[in-house]
Amino acid sequence: MPAAVTLDAKDLPAYCPNPAMPLWSSHPRVFLDFGHDGLAKCPYCGTEYRLKPGTVLSHH
Repeated sequence: MPAAVTLDAKDLPAYCPNPAMPLWSSHPRVFLDFGHDGLAKCPYCGTEYRLKPGTVLSHH
């Protein structure tokens, strides 16, 4: 399994498939909800996403 995709605040809102993924392996776009631990996982392909340390999430 590939390493987790690391994201910064400028990459939010995060979604999968991300722009770096090839089109042939795409699935419906899903926006990711990060938990308090800064981790999220795509329910379709299992790709893991991680926020860079110190990234602050804005809450609306």
